[in-house]
Amino acid sequence: MYFSQLPNVSYDTKPTSYPFSESDRIIVKNFFRRYEMSSDAFGYATFYNKYAVNEGLRIETIADRYYGKPTYDWVIILTNNLINPQFSWPLNDYTVRKIAEDKYGDDTYSGVHHYETIETKSGQTIGGKPVLALEGGIRVDKNFYDSPFTYWNGTQNITVAGNTVSKSVLNFDHEVTENEKKRDIYILKKRYFNRFIEEFKKRSLYSQSSDFITKRLKKTGV
Repeated sequence: MYFSQLPNVSYDTKPTSYPFSESDRIIVKNFFRRYEMSSDAFGYATFYNKYAVNEGLRIETIADRYYGKPTYDWVIILTNNLINPQFSWPLNDYTVRKIAEDKYGDDTYSGVHHYETIETKSGQTIGGKPVLALEGGIRVDKNFYDSPFTYWNGTQNITVAGNTVSKSVLNFDHEVTENEKKRDIYILKKRYFNRFIEEFKKRSLYSQSSDFITKRLKKTGV
């Protein structure tokens, strides 16, 4: 269904230095025409529901569940900017393990991919809420991990070992974490579905230019 909405191009089958006629042209789909959702669109929570993709669940299954047809999987692909659905979609455990082993070899389960901070509370509170001495999840280098870390607890400076407020992340664990991030997707709410389809159709049309033939056809290779 997605490809039926794409506009066409009239493509010449000979090099441009050759004389050619309309009979030398073929009509093909414009697969290079890209559609991308603005990142600002996801700020409008009223348009979307967040959805957690369970192990083994396919895009077509979700499309069928929400929009009544598995062929509307492209709506989910576009609204989540999945450039390559094969790898942008969460992979199963076996595939993640195989990709990691091919990528890192002998260092898959023992090699350090990076270091990152651990959330550390300072001991202070403001308005009843604890004040952080260090936010968690920030990537740092090995020097940070091996060095002392000093923070203010409200009354005095406290110095601790860097490896108590940061941790090493192994290659395999990194790949698992990255795969888990893919499980959170946005599902366009049903009441906005028809409007999205109409808008997509409009954006698939060509505007006037030197290559323009019709709203759904233009020349290329001229």
